[in-house]
Amino acid sequence: MITEVTTANELHKIDPVFGQVSFKDHEQIVFCHDKDTGLKAIIGIHNTVLGPALGGTRMWKYANEWEALNDVLRLSRGMTFKSAISGLDLGGGKAVIIGDSKIVKTPEMITKFGEYVNSLSGRYITAEDVGTTTEDMDRINDVTKFVTGISESRGGSGNPSPVTAYGVYMGMKAAAKYQFGTDNLEGKRVLVQGIGNVGETLVKHLTNEGALVQITDLNEARVEEIAKKYNAQIFTGADLYSADVDIYAPCALGATVNDETVNKIKARVIAGAANNQLANEVVHGQILKDRGIVYAPDFLINAGGIINVYGEIAGYDKAEALKRTENIYNTTLEIFSFAESNNITTHQAALNIAQNRVDERKKETAK
Repeated sequence: MITEVTTANELHKIDPVFGQVSFKDHEQIVFCHDKDTGLKAIIGIHNTVLGPALGGTRMWKYANEWEALNDVLRLSRGMTFKSAISGLDLGGGKAVIIGDSKIVKTPEMITKFGEYVNSLSGRYITAEDVGTTTEDMDRINDVTKFVTGISESRGGSGNPSPVTAYGVYMGMKAAAKYQFGTDNLEGKRVLVQGIGNVGETLVKHLTNEGALVQITDLNEARVEEIAKKYNAQIFTGADLYSADVDIYAPCALGATVNDETVNKIKARVIAGAANNQLANEVVHGQILKDRGIVYAPDFLINAGGIINVYGEIAGYDKAEALKRTENIYNTTLEIFSFAESNNITTHQAALNIAQNRVDERKKETAK
């Protein structure tokens, strides 16, 4: 008898989208290609039960298209839970543009992408993310109204990064309160991995409070600049995951807590801005719990940005956005308490609460 073996590559050929591990109840995936501008983009709409799917557009030099697809699937799903747990009437969506934003991005490419967003008639609303800017959102706004994070001169909320950083800071203080008994970060050793716009603002908050900040980033020039600006220490160790610090703040790309790193981590708190920090939500979340490391769920504490841009839809101002973002502190403590009471991971606790809100709305609309 001959036994046929199907390889992973063959499976991809059979189920290029629905067969992806990260495809979890997504409603719609849109592939966008324009030969003239060189645009290759994917828009992922995970869930629209609570409202239109809002999420930023990330431009990144992916190793291949499978990596880009996996990223947009994971990110769009995360946006569903981010909006749900933040009490926003929004669904979850995300977009990725394949390419190095510093080299291949052109105004024409961004405009064409805006036309694809417009073709979805509001099911997906875009915003700024890694590799895109407020200027890009303004350009998209020239061809569609389904965009947030446009400049304040156009009546928008501007760059959401400072509000995102403030939410992470609030979540970090709550995690410190839970783990160390105080939310005072003075003297706490904090390692910030990734110092883009959000990471820099987080460093600013931490420095102002008297934390002992170490920073690391792939961009060495950027590290030097931020270290000098905030008198932060540059991390020079061989392995940042083994660093002897109190708090680890991943603020770059996701999946830094993985099989290779999860048992190395010495920090007692993980609280950062990166999306999808746990490579495997179940496995790595449980290991952190078993090791006594407090993990502040990323989609909860990095929600400040979407809270900020939602103001353009809901009609509230920057002051209200900051007030709502500050409440991340209380929500984070509630999540920790819920997790402890139910003997589950903090990630699962946040996921359960967010999913329950989606399920309840679905029941209401079905009546």
